[in-house]
This record gives sequence, C-alpha cells and structure tokens, in this order.
Amino acid sequence: MSYPIITAAEAAALINDRDIIGFSGFTPAGAAKDIPTAIAARARVEHEAGREFKIGVVTGASTGDSLDGELARANAVLFRTPYQSCRDLRSQINKGETCFFDMHLSMLPQAARYGFLGKIKYAIIEAASVSEDGEIVLTTSVGATNTFCHVADKILIELNEAHPAELNGLHDIYEPLDPPHRREIPVYSCSDRIGSPVLKVDPVKIAGIVKTNRPDEVGGFKETDAITKKIGENVASFLANELKVGRLPKDFLPVQSGVGNIANAVLGALGENPSIPPFEMYSEVIQDSVVGLMKSGDIKFASATSLTLSPPVLKEVYADLEFFKERILLRPQEISNHPEVIRRLGIISINTAIEADIWGNINSTHVMGNNLMNGIGGSGDFTRNAYISIFTCPSIAKGGAISTIVPMVAHLDHSEHSVQVLITDQGIADLRGKDPAERAREVVDKCAHPDYRKQLHSYFDGVKSGHTPQTLRTAFAMHEAFMEKKDMRGVVWSSEHSQ
Repeated sequence: MSYPIITAAEAAALINDRDIIGFSGFTPAGAAKDIPTAIAARARVEHEAGREFKIGVVTGASTGDSLDGELARANAVLFRTPYQSCRDLRSQINKGETCFFDMHLSMLPQAARYGFLGKIKYAIIEAASVSEDGEIVLTTSVGATNTFCHVADKILIELNEAHPAELNGLHDIYEPLDPPHRREIPVYSCSDRIGSPVLKVDPVKIAGIVKTNRPDEVGGFKETDAITKKIGENVASFLANELKVGRLPKDFLPVQSGVGNIANAVLGALGENPSIPPFEMYSEVIQDSVVGLMKSGDIKFASATSLTLSPPVLKEVYADLEFFKERILLRPQEISNHPEVIRRLGIISINTAIEADIWGNINSTHVMGNNLMNGIGGSGDFTRNAYISIFTCPSIAKGGAISTIVPMVAHLDHSEHSVQVLITDQGIADLRGKDPAERAREVVDKCAHPDYRKQLHSYFDGVKSGHTPQTLRTAFAMHEAFMEKKDMRGVVWSSEHSQ
C-alpha cells in the first residue's frame, strides 16, 4: 500500500479542537517533533482568529521541547497526562491554566484501551521505517506507542531519517489481552523476547507520512559531583553488604534505576564496586552510564522502554548496533513497568525523592506540597513490587536552607509501607522490620544532615503517646518556616507540640 506523503502543516490540518492525541515518546527519545510543532503553529493561527483550539495530549512519559514546549507556549494543551518535564508546561499546570493528572506509567496504556482517557482520535508517532503492509520499526522508545496506534482512529507517522532502519530487532512489541481474558506475561528473564520486533498496524489507518530528519532532543547529563558520588557509593555499599550477608543471591538481581544525574552516579558506583558482580537491568530508561558499563562488561543486558542517551553516546550506539542489539531490548512501558514481571524477576528498585519524612514516606512529585515538578512516573510501579525498594536524595537543598528529611512529607507519593531503604549523602537508613519510632531514629541519625538532626529529634522525642509519634499541629512547621523565612533551620517546637 502506498501511503500519502504530506507536510507537517498538512498533518496538523487534520487535527481538530478538542481532539485527544496519543503521541510517541518516553522522555524526548522517540518523541514526535515536526507534527506537534505544526499543531502549535496552527493553534496560534486559530487563537488569533478568535477560535478555540486545544488538544488532549497523552504520551508515554515526558517528551521534548518541540512537543510539550511548543504546545504549551501556543496555549494548545487541553489536558496532559501521564508525566511531563517541560518548564513552560509545568508553569501553566502550577498556575491552574492547564489540567494535568498524574498516573503510574504502567497503567497508562490500559487506561487508554479501557476508554478512561476519552477517545483517542490520532496516534502521532516517530518511526525509522514503515513497510507497505503496516509493519513499523520504532526509533529510540516504545512507551505507549503500540497502544495508541491500536486504539486511535488514524495514525500519522514522522519517518525520521536521523535514526537508521537497522534498528529493526531492537524492540519487542507485546500487548496483553484485557480482562477477563488476560494471561500471564511470559517474561522470566530480562532478555526474554515475547513479542514482535515491529509494530504491526492496519495500513488503512495510516493517514499520512511526514518525512523528517531531526535528532532526539535529549540534553547532556551533569557530571557527577561530590554529593551524587557519595549517594552512589552509599547505594553500592548497601547492596554489597546485602550480598555479603546473604540477603541477595550471590549472582545479584536485576536493577531498576530512575532518570537523572543521581541515577547515573548510582549505576557508575555499582559498576566500580568490586563486590558487585556484572548485573542486568530491567528498567524504564537506558541512560549514558549504562552504555559505558555494557562496554566494560559490568552490565550484561538491559531491558527498558526508552534509549535516553546524549547525542554523542547515541551516535556511539548507532556505530556499533550489532553489539548493542544483543544487549538491549526496548519494550512497551506496560511490560517494562509491569508489577507482575517486576515481582517475578526480583527487581532492586532505586528511585529519587524530592523529600522524605522520618517515618519513611516519600514525596517525589511536589515542591512544598503544591507545585508539581514532573510526576510520579514509574517509581510506584517498581517501588511497590521490588525485591528491595530504595529511595535516594541529597540530605539538603538550597545551600542548606532546606532539609530533604522532614517530620511529614508535604505531598505523599510512596507510603512507608512501600519504602524499605532510604539513602542520602549522609548515610543509609534500613527501614525493614522497624516500627515508626525506630524508623524515625534511623532516618534522622543516618540520613539527615547534621545541621538538622537535633531539630528533627526534638520533633518526635517529646511525643509521649501513639504508635506513630506524630503531631499534626506542628508537622509542617519546617515547611512553613521556609515559606516565611526561606530557611528551615532553627525551628523550635512549642510546649503544645507534645500534647
């Protein structure tokens, strides 16, 4: 079948006000670029003419600036889910100008199939190649692209020459049946293939192809600093000790690591620790550090849904695709983040917190309780089902004016029931098998910055009753102090505090 070759503007002309669109992309990797930019341009024209034009934006996770950024600046986003990391979009969300609802990433594809998000009119996706019979080779991510293509009325494809057609074989496209017909997901090791290397769609649904040549908009990662290096070393030391005492199998278990500089530092430290054997990953995102560890033999295999690499590292992978195709597999996020598989494989989950409280609750999404940063992402998918669940964060922020260890988190994403280990640059708090009072002492003594330890101890030491020595009257006093004085230090609990 011959598909219409169209321009991005012609593709954008097919989209109507209030349409819900499923876009490819999981991080900027594999995200559509030209068509969303053209949709944003159309929105500006419509607005200047006094007409309404906004669309529902559904993706796998965050995307690049040419999607989230352009649409946000054009005031073209009716609602956004499940995750974002765009400054302009975040500003609109926090001002209440754009609706955003946070979702666990493993739940997004089935929510789309169940109709919970409304009818998806178009899937707008990036591909490395498309055959006449509807076989699509995706680029650097899968995310929820397969599901969007199946549920959408029509598909628009950006055929991106920046990615080689030789990517065929990097992906494993599998979509579970819906209840009551769902069966087990037959992934029993990180490298198991259970689906197809291509995304198969009805070619009649392909409404047009836009030819592009644009690289992923993945920025570089910051160099590891003293704080992130220490956090990484603490994580590696903790896991090495788990091996030593026999709480981990001697050949280790697969690792899931979040996205960002701390995650890169943690993986680097795992590779450098002589007590930790070569390991596998079952995660969402493959970052720069993974590629280096693969080449050194410290990582044997990595299963994920996104290849989120800086431009020079991606170029390095493309230059030796046969080597990496034997060691990397990209799956739909419904599989990479699936609780059943995570529990079966015994994943060690390592994610980042904005703040943690002394009981082990985690805030990973909101600053001071109300301003969204990015979203919960897949951290909950892994944390609640991990063999060992670890959260990391620096002990202080804003030059010491903020303690990331607080009496009560200002927004709760992961409860104490799911969090087993908390690690900062100060040390390691092992919360397994401890009651609330024991956890509080462990967290303050091991993870809090020395400037805040006495202050935090005084919060719960004076409380005389209750299973959890919490005082609602003053639980957010440190947050309030920062809001008023821009510094959490020096909070003194009143005599009423312990009553």
